[in-house]
Amino acid sequence: MSIPPPPGNPQPQDPYGRPPANWPPPRRPYGTPVSVNALAVAALVLGVLCFLPAVGLVLGLVALWQIRRSGQSGRGLAIAGVALSTVGAVLWGVVLATGAASEVWAKIEDGARGNESLSLRTGDCFDAPDGLEGDTYDVDPVPCEGGHDGEVFGVVTLPGGAFPGDARIGDIADERCYPLESQYAMDTWAMPADVDVYYLMPSRETWRFGDRSIICVFGKTDAKAELTGSLREDFTTLATDQVVFLSTANAVDAALYEEPEESPDDDLAGARAWAAQVRDVLGEQTEALRGHTWPSAARKPVADLVEEMEDAREEWSKASEAGDVDTYFTHYEKAYVYVDGPETVTARKALGLDSTPPSFDDSESGNSELEV
Repeated sequence: MSIPPPPGNPQPQDPYGRPPANWPPPRRPYGTPVSVNALAVAALVLGVLCFLPAVGLVLGLVALWQIRRSGQSGRGLAIAGVALSTVGAVLWGVVLATGAASEVWAKIEDGARGNESLSLRTGDCFDAPDGLEGDTYDVDPVPCEGGHDGEVFGVVTLPGGAFPGDARIGDIADERCYPLESQYAMDTWAMPADVDVYYLMPSRETWRFGDRSIICVFGKTDAKAELTGSLREDFTTLATDQVVFLSTANAVDAALYEEPEESPDDDLAGARAWAAQVRDVLGEQTEALRGHTWPSAARKPVADLVEEMEDAREEWSKASEAGDVDTYFTHYEKAYVYVDGPETVTARKALGLDSTPPSFDDSESGNSELEV
């Protein structure tokens, strides 16, 4: 009697035994991304930047060894990092051997320190290595008590945006530095005749690095001469009575300075309008002089000056109403008689101010513009 086989479909016995549990070896599924060796990436970055080439070379070699063992990607990156780092190491060796490293470092220090002129403030004094007649890209701040090339009497800050051009910046300097000059050195009579005004202006190059300052500077007309001591005369150095007097005098001078360039023969209406402005300013300043309480020694001299200013104001008023050029000039000349006249000298003496009227030579006047 035969015995039926057990249910199912049993496999024949493997004569070599059971296969191990992890057989066959696992394979990476198709499409699974391969990781990039991090050291290979670091080696490439250091090689491109040419920074610490020795480190980049070592990282690249270690990355190649790891990639061979782990099967990671990045072999090309590691090779490129090794090559670039090798070139960088050779270049650094040449720089060090020729002594060029010190020059490179000096330039880096100069760039980090920046242009010293950008840190100048009102009241600062400085020396310019190339003098005030050359391009001043760097200055050396010094005490005002000793000799120096320049003294800052004002700083004009320009708005941002595109570089406006040298000509436009020069026009702004002419317009904005003049009132700052009279605010800083209020007694214009005390200004030495051999002192001129210079502008340290942004260049197209310094504009890119944020330079937006026009620096208004006093300096000697003779490039080889130096200033000695400060030219500052304002509320920080003068008495209140002196400040009041000089403020009124400078306000009138500013109005006179606005005289139109066109002759009254060509533009009588413009000349008349300017005469009206001078008349109004004189009225305001005579009221200011009357309203101040003066020391006893200065009361009469100031009162006499006010009376003369009122006479001049009347002439300016008539000039503003002149129907023809000849009439205009008649009153114009009478109005100008009081300017820097005897009453002004007497009042200045009584207040302890400089009493020598300034002399003007148009051939020697003018402003110098410097790029920084």
